[in-house]
Amino acid sequence: MWSSAESIKEWITSTQQPKEADGSVICTFIVDLNRQLWINDRRSEHLVCAAGGNVLSAGEITFAFLKNQVEVTEVTNQSTGYCPEPQSWEVVAETLNQIGIVHPNEFTTAYIFRRCEACQTLNIVKDDWFFCGVCDVPLSHEWNVLE
Repeated sequence: MWSSAESIKEWITSTQQPKEADGSVICTFIVDLNRQLWINDRRSEHLVCAAGGNVLSAGEITFAFLKNQVEVTEVTNQSTGYCPEPQSWEVVAETLNQIGIVHPNEFTTAYIFRRCEACQTLNIVKDDWFFCGVCDVPLSHEWNVLE
Protein backbone atom coordinates (compact mmCIF):
# COMPACT_ATOMS: atom_id res chain seq x y z
CA MET A 1 0.00 0.00 0.00
CA TRP A 2 1.28 3.46 -0.88
CA SER A 3 0.33 6.25 1.46
CA SER A 4 2.61 9.05 0.27
CA ALA A 5 4.26 10.39 -2.84
CA GLU A 6 7.62 9.81 -1.16
CA SER A 7 6.91 6.09 -0.58
CA ILE A 8 5.95 5.70 -4.25
CA LYS A 9 9.15 7.42 -5.34
CA GLU A 10 11.22 5.21 -3.00
CA TRP A 11 9.59 2.03 -4.33
CA ILE A 12 10.15 3.06 -7.96
CA THR A 13 13.80 3.82 -7.22
CA SER A 14 14.49 0.74 -5.09
CA THR A 15 12.90 -1.67 -7.58
CA GLN A 16 14.56 0.04 -10.54
CA GLN A 17 11.34 0.34 -12.52
CA PRO A 18 11.97 0.90 -16.25
CA LYS A 19 11.63 4.52 -17.30
CA GLU A 20 10.07 5.91 -20.43
CA ALA A 21 12.04 8.24 -22.72
CA ASP A 22 10.73 11.26 -20.77
CA GLY A 23 11.77 9.73 -17.42
CA SER A 24 8.23 8.79 -16.36
CA VAL A 25 7.36 5.36 -14.98
CA ILE A 26 4.23 3.37 -15.88
CA CYS A 27 2.87 0.97 -13.25
CA THR A 28 -0.02 -1.40 -12.78
CA PHE A 29 -2.33 -0.12 -10.04
CA ILE A 30 -5.37 -1.14 -8.06
CA VAL A 31 -7.45 0.61 -5.42
CA ASP A 32 -8.57 -1.97 -2.87
CA LEU A 33 -11.85 -2.09 -0.95
CA ASN A 34 -10.27 0.04 1.80
CA ARG A 35 -9.50 2.76 -0.77
CA GLN A 36 -5.77 2.09 -0.58
CA LEU A 37 -3.55 2.46 -3.64
CA TRP A 38 -1.33 -0.48 -4.58
CA ILE A 39 1.15 -0.37 -7.44
CA ASN A 40 3.32 -2.98 -9.07
CA ASP A 41 5.53 -3.47 -12.08
CA ARG A 42 3.70 -2.65 -15.32
CA ARG A 43 4.20 -6.20 -16.58
CA SER A 44 2.38 -7.67 -13.58
CA GLU A 45 -1.27 -8.64 -13.59
CA HIS A 46 -3.84 -6.63 -11.66
CA LEU A 47 -5.01 -9.79 -9.92
CA VAL A 48 -1.47 -10.25 -8.56
CA CYS A 49 -1.29 -6.61 -7.47
CA ALA A 50 -4.58 -7.12 -5.58
CA ALA A 51 -3.51 -10.51 -4.17
CA GLY A 52 -6.60 -11.97 -5.85
CA GLY A 53 -8.98 -9.74 -3.88
CA ASN A 54 -11.77 -7.48 -5.05
CA VAL A 55 -10.99 -3.90 -6.08
CA LEU A 56 -12.74 -0.59 -6.56
CA SER A 57 -10.62 0.29 -9.59
CA ALA A 58 -7.60 -0.94 -11.54
CA GLY A 59 -5.53 0.11 -14.51
CA GLU A 60 -2.23 1.69 -15.48
CA ILE A 61 -0.79 4.81 -13.89
CA THR A 62 2.08 6.99 -15.10
CA PHE A 63 4.24 8.82 -12.58
CA ALA A 64 6.41 11.80 -13.54
CA PHE A 65 9.09 13.30 -11.34
CA LEU A 66 9.29 17.06 -11.36
CA LYS A 67 11.71 18.86 -9.03
CA ASN A 68 11.56 16.09 -6.42
CA GLN A 69 7.77 15.91 -6.66
CA VAL A 70 5.75 12.97 -7.90
CA GLU A 71 2.85 13.68 -10.24
CA VAL A 72 0.43 11.39 -12.05
CA THR A 73 0.39 12.41 -15.70
CA GLU A 74 -1.72 9.58 -17.12
CA VAL A 75 -4.07 7.02 -15.61
CA THR A 76 -6.37 4.51 -17.30
CA ASN A 77 -8.82 1.81 -16.27
CA GLN A 78 -7.04 -0.66 -18.59
CA SER A 79 -7.43 -3.94 -16.72
CA THR A 80 -8.80 -7.00 -18.46
CA GLY A 81 -8.59 -8.85 -15.14
CA TYR A 82 -11.09 -6.56 -13.36
CA CYS A 83 -12.59 -4.54 -16.23
CA PRO A 84 -13.55 -1.55 -14.07
CA GLU A 85 -16.08 0.94 -15.37
CA PRO A 86 -14.98 4.49 -16.22
CA GLN A 87 -17.03 5.68 -13.22
CA SER A 88 -14.40 4.11 -10.96
CA TRP A 89 -12.37 7.28 -11.60
CA GLU A 90 -14.00 8.89 -8.56
CA VAL A 91 -12.37 6.46 -6.14
CA VAL A 92 -9.02 6.77 -7.91
CA ALA A 93 -9.15 10.57 -7.63
CA GLU A 94 -10.14 10.40 -3.94
CA THR A 95 -7.27 8.01 -3.23
CA LEU A 96 -4.71 10.15 -5.06
CA ASN A 97 -6.01 13.23 -3.26
CA GLN A 98 -5.55 11.47 0.12
CA ILE A 99 -1.96 10.69 -0.81
CA GLY A 100 -1.45 14.27 -2.01
CA ILE A 101 -0.43 13.58 -5.60
CA VAL A 102 -1.34 15.95 -8.43
CA HIS A 103 -3.32 14.06 -11.08
CA PRO A 104 -5.54 14.53 -14.15
CA ASN A 105 -9.25 15.33 -13.70
CA GLU A 106 -10.37 12.01 -15.18
CA PHE A 107 -8.98 8.83 -16.72
CA THR A 108 -6.75 9.99 -19.54
CA THR A 109 -8.01 6.95 -21.46
CA ALA A 110 -11.16 5.16 -20.30
CA TYR A 111 -12.34 1.76 -21.48
CA ILE A 112 -15.79 0.15 -21.43
CA PHE A 113 -15.68 -3.63 -21.07
CA ARG A 114 -18.57 -6.02 -21.79
CA ARG A 115 -18.83 -9.79 -21.97
CA CYS A 116 -20.81 -11.18 -24.90
CA GLU A 117 -23.65 -13.23 -23.47
CA ALA A 118 -23.74 -15.39 -26.61
CA CYS A 119 -20.08 -16.40 -27.06
CA GLN A 120 -18.56 -15.20 -23.73
CA THR A 121 -15.88 -13.09 -25.47
CA LEU A 122 -14.59 -10.11 -23.51
CA ASN A 123 -15.09 -6.96 -25.61
CA ILE A 124 -13.85 -3.40 -25.39
CA VAL A 125 -16.67 -1.10 -26.52
CA LYS A 126 -15.46 1.59 -28.92
CA ASP A 127 -17.40 4.60 -30.14
CA ASP A 128 -20.53 3.39 -28.27
CA TRP A 129 -20.68 0.35 -30.60
CA PHE A 130 -22.21 -2.25 -28.26
CA PHE A 131 -21.82 -5.30 -30.53
CA CYS A 132 -19.57 -8.32 -30.05
CA GLY A 133 -16.43 -8.18 -32.16
CA VAL A 134 -16.59 -11.97 -32.65
CA CYS A 135 -20.25 -12.88 -33.23
CA ASP A 136 -21.83 -9.42 -33.76
CA VAL A 137 -24.51 -10.01 -31.09
CA PRO A 138 -25.63 -6.84 -29.24
CA LEU A 139 -23.75 -6.31 -25.97
CA SER A 140 -25.35 -5.30 -22.70
CA HIS A 141 -25.23 -1.62 -21.80
CA GLU A 142 -24.90 -2.74 -18.17
CA TRP A 143 -21.56 -3.99 -16.81
CA ASN A 144 -21.59 -7.82 -16.99
CA VAL A 145 -17.96 -8.89 -17.06
CA LEU A 146 -17.54 -10.99 -13.92
CA GLU A 147 -21.15 -12.10 -13.49
